[in-house]
Amino acid sequence: MLVVDAASMWVGTMAELAEDQRSTGSNLPSRMPALYIGHGAPPLVDDELWTSQLAAWAGGLPRPTAILMVSAHWESAPLTLGATETGVPLVYDFGGFPERFYRAQYRAPGAPELANKIKALMAETETVAEQPRRGLDHGAYVPLTVMYPDADIPVLQMSLPTLDPDKLIALGRRLAPLRDEGVLIIGSGFLTHGLPFLRDFRVDQTPPGWSTEFDAWAGEALARGAVDELADFRNQAPGMPYAHPTIEHFAPMFVTLGTATNPETPALQVIDGFWIGLAKRSFQVA
Repeated sequence: MLVVDAASMWVGTMAELAEDQRSTGSNLPSRMPALYIGHGAPPLVDDELWTSQLAAWAGGLPRPTAILMVSAHWESAPLTLGATETGVPLVYDFGGFPERFYRAQYRAPGAPELANKIKALMAETETVAEQPRRGLDHGAYVPLTVMYPDADIPVLQMSLPTLDPDKLIALGRRLAPLRDEGVLIIGSGFLTHGLPFLRDFRVDQTPPGWSTEFDAWAGEALARGAVDELADFRNQAPGMPYAHPTIEHFAPMFVTLGTATNPETPALQVIDGFWIGLAKRSFQVA
């Protein structure tokens, strides 16, 4: 019964997603949505439910002209653009996993044209650096191997130049015009990320209270479009600081929210639930 109920909920969410795409398309035919996703560790690719959700989500989107990834695993100031060249090796920024995860490949085309557009958008507000030989890290390529497995869409990764929510929202606003050119902007993190406080790393472990409480709070705030409350999560969210002893996995969300046509419009929450006790809630904005 639980499986049937979960499947029914997923079908309902995907129907809502399709309707959201149709309504968005009727007003802004070339505007891509922007996403915030839980990217998972490399074993994400072995999780049949999660991979089916990510693949179905990507399959319901218009085909991007390019993808801009903002991963929790690259903090660098000033704002830095990497993987602008085709064929740059991936960054295996993890340890303790089976050898096969260190042989993963994702040879997406580089996106130098997108890099130039970002530099133009930032010309008067933000210094932009480049590391063209820095490859995609696992926060970028792991979900992309599921969402766009053919690796035939140009991909660019951008660093987090700050962890300040308000500054990241402002950064998202400057990036928003890219959506009108078919660019899919993805903030990649994890809605809760209290790894130091986990004692059981089974995929189906019961999530700790700090994770469920923070997830419920964030889900409700997203449903109301309460961006100011989300930005004040350190003071308002239950479960802190356990849910985010460091905040780099929550921070990409604010870039995504900043790109929204109307940030106070409720986000469409496409994926929820938990993985090793951490909240994998993921959403898109129109």
